[in-house]
Amino acid sequence: MSGGADHPNAGGRLLPWASPEGRPCYLVGDGTGYVSRLADEIEDVQLGMAGELLGHASELLAERRVTSVELHYLARRLTESLRDVKRIAESRGGRLVRGPGHAPGGN
Repeated sequence: MSGGADHPNAGGRLLPWASPEGRPCYLVGDGTGYVSRLADEIEDVQLGMAGELLGHASELLAERRVTSVELHYLARRLTESLRDVKRIAESRGGRLVRGPGHAPGGN
C-alpha cells in the first residue's frame, strides 16, 4: 500500500495517510473495498475538520487581542489541514484523470 515519491500516483489511489516513514500510500483496486471506504471516511472527517478550522480562524482573527502563541498554534493547525486537503485534491484529481471504466491496475 505504500509507494515511492518517484511515482506520483503509483497507478492507484493516493490514500489520506502516509507510511510510518512519511511516504505516500496508494491503493490499487476497483474502489469498492474496505480500505477505499475507510479512506473515504477519513477524507470526509479531514474536510469537515478543515471547515471547522476555517470558522475558528475567522473568529480568532476577528478578535482585537490575539497572542502570538495563539496565532502560531492557528498557523500550525491550518498548515496541517491544508496539507490534508491538498492530498485529498491530488487523490481525487488522479482518479478523475483515469476516468470511469479505467480501474487502477488495468482491471
